Amino acid sequence: MAKYSEEFKIKLVTEYLNGHLGYKLLAKKYNMPSQTPLQDWVRAYKTQGIGGLKQKKGKAVYSVQFKLDTLQFMLETGASYQETAEQFRINNPSLIHRWMKTFKGQGIEGLNPKSKGRSSMSKKPNKKRNEEQKLTREEELERENELLRLENAYLKKLRAFRENPSAFHEKHKQEWRSNSKKKGFD
Repeated sequence: MAKYSEEFKIKLVTEYLNGHLGYKLLAKKYNMPSQTPLQDWVRAYKTQGIGGLKQKKGKAVYSVQFKLDTLQFMLETGASYQETAEQFRINNPSLIHRWMKTFKGQGIEGLNPKSKGRSSMSKKPNKKRNEEQKLTREEELERENELLRLENAYLKKLRAFRENPSAFHEKHKQEWRSNSKKKGFD
């Protein structure tokens, strides 16, 4: 359960926007330990409207391409995590920080969704399984080929962005909006 209700958040945001109290005094008035959540709520309300204050139902799943586009935007424009989160309508800027850290450590493969749950325990280690895990030379080359294709596609997008950033943003803004509607962001 969320610490603060949706109604409470809306009440405080509207009181801040319509009133004469600042973040600190408003947080003190409602016995909040910090003004930071209120600042986050106001920022979310300004960028996303009331939808930015609503509790999300379930965990949002972002595609690898969306994550790459987000990181690329941040690196190219020099935007902060907060500014990038606002641009891509993500409520949690620390999520982008986590993507960046994973990308720097593991590359594109680190951005793939992870399998959930605990792996099953077998009583004996299976020798066949270890043999199957070793890739043949052909499979290794196919894997390397696929990684090179991904890298090539990424570099092409990066070059297109550098040549004309405004056209790149316009094109992807439409894609992001249509993707966000599919994923239940509204």
